[in-house]
Amino acid sequence: MNDSFTVVLNSYYTLIAATVVLLVGRILVKRVRVLNNFHIPEPVVGGLIAALLILAVHQFNGFSIQIEKGLQDGFMLMFFASIGLSADFRKLRSGGWPLVLFTTVVTGFIVIQNLVGVSLATLFGLKPFTGLLTGSVTLVGGHGTAAGWGQIFKTDFGIEGAVALGMACATFGLVCGGLIGGPVARRLMKKVQIPEQLVGARPEIAFERPQQQRLITPDSAIETLALFAVCLASASYLSSLMAQHFSDSTFVIPTFVWALAAGVVVRNVLSRVFKMNIFDRCVDLFGNVSLSLFLAMALLSLELWVIKDLAVPLVIILSVQALLLALFAIFVVFRVMGKDYDAAVLAGGFCGFGMGATPTAVANMQAITDRFGASHKAFLIVPMVGAFFVDIINATILSAITSLSFLN
Repeated sequence: MNDSFTVVLNSYYTLIAATVVLLVGRILVKRVRVLNNFHIPEPVVGGLIAALLILAVHQFNGFSIQIEKGLQDGFMLMFFASIGLSADFRKLRSGGWPLVLFTTVVTGFIVIQNLVGVSLATLFGLKPFTGLLTGSVTLVGGHGTAAGWGQIFKTDFGIEGAVALGMACATFGLVCGGLIGGPVARRLMKKVQIPEQLVGARPEIAFERPQQQRLITPDSAIETLALFAVCLASASYLSSLMAQHFSDSTFVIPTFVWALAAGVVVRNVLSRVFKMNIFDRCVDLFGNVSLSLFLAMALLSLELWVIKDLAVPLVIILSVQALLLALFAIFVVFRVMGKDYDAAVLAGGFCGFGMGATPTAVANMQAITDRFGASHKAFLIVPMVGAFFVDIINATILSAITSLSFLN
């Protein structure tokens, strides 16, 4: 420990601390019902507790923690690469026109959400890019995107406490998305006629159900890691190439966006051109592990004392975003998707990942269909859009917005 009471953790101790955070989070999520009901991720629970403890000690003697950034960045890139590697464009055919329409609606909402965030941040005298952290970076993007962009906003745009601010907004959104979905769906159910054949039918999520389960073996794990290696190497090369040849450009594409894009290309070229069967479950496994460790490390290094002065504007902006989400679900999503039972369920699911995450969206829809009947269309479309399409769209929109020089 040095004179400033800062503990610097090398890669080994960083990994140990992150796993402890995850284990604490797992125990609490299992034992505290409200955390389980709102699908609060284990790394978020454990990480926020660790961050609050560090904040309490910091207020007493200035204690803080620095972790191994290279390890954290590596897990971040693997998480975003996993999103790209899961983006099989052939699945668009199974969703058809409703999937395209719903994706278009979500894209419009992302733009509006960022406009509201930037406008309100400017109104409160904050940097405009701070508004993006109260927009789609955290609310649609979730904790992973919040931590990724938070680092960019801190280093490239000088927003102190960007990661801490992003984590706070993402946590608020996760809870809020679960709270809003139910009331919105109940309101919309009064406007639709429930088909008689649906009443009492159990919902089925339209995920792939192979006849024989493919096991994750050492060979399949190595094959999948090779795909991740290609994505990360491509991301590093493309990021360096852009920095070298476009150093004067205001258009910023973070390395993790390149990792996501590389994953999309690798996935679809191998599956379409070379007919390779990508092991989705193994990709998800590595992606989920990487995300958990990345979030745990990011939350461990949060400097919550930096954002304490933003508490009031933060609550006001996020409250406006919550109201916007509810109105958009009722008056846009429900109407555009057909004003029928499926549209009502879709609107409830939209609330889940419009200010939360895909598990929250699925939980919202499950609560509706358990009572009123199955909606196969909603359970096909929402997981597909929430799992990867929305992340690709969000990253593209954010890259375009951050290139606007007048927002600096």
